[in-house]
Amino acid sequence: MSQLSTVDATFLHAETGTTRAHIAGLGIVDAGSCPGGRLTVPLVAGLVRDRAHLAARPLRQRLVQVPLGLDHPYWEDDPDFEPERHITEIGLPAPGTERQLADIVGMLHEQPLDLTRPLWELVLIQGLHGGLTAVYVKVHHAAVDGVMAAETLAALLDLTPEPRDVPADEEAPARAPGVLDMVGTGLLRAALHPVRSAVSMARTAPYLDDVPGLSSIPGMGLVSAAVQGALRRPGTPRAPRMSAPPTPFNLPIGRRRSVAFGELPLAAVKEIRRGLGGSVNDVVMALCATALRQWLDKRGDLPDRPLVTAVPVSLRRGGAAAEPGNQLSLMTAPLATHVPDPAERYAAVRRDMDVAKRRFTRSSGAWVRDVTGLLPAPLAGAVTRLALQAAPAFSVRPVNLMISNVPGPQIPLYLCGAKVLGYYPISVVTDVSGGLNITVFSYAGKVHVGIVACRDLIPDPSEIVDHLVDALDELKALSRE
Repeated sequence: MSQLSTVDATFLHAETGTTRAHIAGLGIVDAGSCPGGRLTVPLVAGLVRDRAHLAARPLRQRLVQVPLGLDHPYWEDDPDFEPERHITEIGLPAPGTERQLADIVGMLHEQPLDLTRPLWELVLIQGLHGGLTAVYVKVHHAAVDGVMAAETLAALLDLTPEPRDVPADEEAPARAPGVLDMVGTGLLRAALHPVRSAVSMARTAPYLDDVPGLSSIPGMGLVSAAVQGALRRPGTPRAPRMSAPPTPFNLPIGRRRSVAFGELPLAAVKEIRRGLGGSVNDVVMALCATALRQWLDKRGDLPDRPLVTAVPVSLRRGGAAAEPGNQLSLMTAPLATHVPDPAERYAAVRRDMDVAKRRFTRSSGAWVRDVTGLLPAPLAGAVTRLALQAAPAFSVRPVNLMISNVPGPQIPLYLCGAKVLGYYPISVVTDVSGGLNITVFSYAGKVHVGIVACRDLIPDPSEIVDHLVDALDELKALSRE
């Protein structure tokens, strides 16, 4: 028996008419070694049926609502679970180009998941140029974070074309508590909520300027520093006062999505890291800074101050590594798109990311959990949706966009015998986080880039992928000087 955490529930509440709170991935596979040379729905459904217990929550568990919304929902195994209900197959019209694939994936990503059954869908997309098959799979963020999603996918993949043996499912089906138990627990938690909320506020107070948007409020840094001093926690680097400038992708988002994907050689990224210093993540952030600078400058919309980016950070370490649900936080940092010189821009990105990481390490990143726990469960859903809908009307702009970097395996993997050639992550856009999201996933010697945007604001994000390629060439040349 398990229940949504406050962070999980926030993703569930974030669903609105224009916001979809699921994350997805697009795999490109060579199905030539599959039985019959084709990846089919029955083949994938059989695999999921045999291995669903290896990643139970995202694959076979459904939500059970607490009466009157007194508490956050529970998870239980779906007694009617049939993988075939979650898997469909479509075909691209000839010639099956990447642009056609991106358009189809954008439309698939617009569609909400059915909240009455396990929160995932998989679509086989046949007819891709070169005889390849695309596999689009999405899962609700209430069920998994990015790292857990990758682990769930790994449960379905093999190291060779021959499937591995997996242990049999010997666990009894998980069931949610009875109605009376759920109501009783919900009433007890509601009674104790003022105490828990006060504790959460006390834990958050030293790091209020870590919360996106609050660092731009005059005096917030001094308040945080004063609380840290009172608690004898001096030495934490002061958060820069960041105010997200207006951009074309920070307008109210619509329902439609546009998608683009591409890849960069991981060896080149590591070469830049060795030549210029820093980490692989620093290189990724610098590439994004250059690409966004070019995109904005071309449109005459380049701000004269840095963008503000939110960077998801996994908290899956130590005892939290095996915990279900979302174990993540957000780190905010300036992104030096305003710096014209490439060397100075890279140095600024390294410096800003170093300060952000040192602050994050000091605070442990717990503010997301604490902030989402401030409201009692009966009010959390309505307040979250109201905040998302009100943000555009009041020009609330805590950050400009989200950029995420997820490390993956560097060896080829196989799905039902089909070799996975590439995997492109596709995430979430909202009015609060911005209408543009860039996520990268390293796999088998490549850095796979997935971009999702509001189609009304950025109809064709593939231009940003092209700028990332240009940015890589620029930093490679700089690293060799």
